[in-house]
Amino acid sequence: MKEEKLKSAVEAIIFACGTPVEAERIAQSLEISTEKTVGLCEQLRSEYEKRHSGIRIVRLGECYQMCTEEEYADPIRTVMDIRRNTPLSQAASEVLAVIAYNQPVTKAFVEQVRGVDCSGVVASLIARQLIEEKGRLELPGRPLIYGTTEHFLRCFNISSLDELPPLPADEESTEEVNTEIIEESDGGEKI
Repeated sequence: MKEEKLKSAVEAIIFACGTPVEAERIAQSLEISTEKTVGLCEQLRSEYEKRHSGIRIVRLGECYQMCTEEEYADPIRTVMDIRRNTPLSQAASEVLAVIAYNQPVTKAFVEQVRGVDCSGVVASLIARQLIEEKGRLELPGRPLIYGTTEHFLRCFNISSLDELPPLPADEESTEEVNTEIIEESDGGEKI
């Protein structure tokens, strides 16, 4: 298949999936190398960016997904009659930060860090698809462990957890990190 046809096929696959799709899966379906697929995906990302399209292709770890530009969120919500999500509470932001920086973690770990019960907050973060169960520890009671989701990456407009701001050196700066995380979410999907 010619280069332009391959690029069009990659674009069609990313569009049709609707959810993040691994470059390796695209490569297998087109019978080309993963490296070539990543190159084609990056070319597409660049082309969408250059033409200031209402659609963009985002990289989420090893996956690619099509999404709309944030500036068109309000008209899209109006047409689709979607109500705007409420922002995260201070407690939810803190729990999310503890999980994001220390994952995978148990609810008991989060509660130990925060000093209060987190059951309701963890449930709300799961409902918002920002965190998910990642398995169980091999300890008595087999406690659940939690980690962030691909939806978390989309909401905070980052490709991987490596892009999270560094943790502060002292405890007084912890509030600054939580504020930075919330401010960074303004660049991605509203949560």
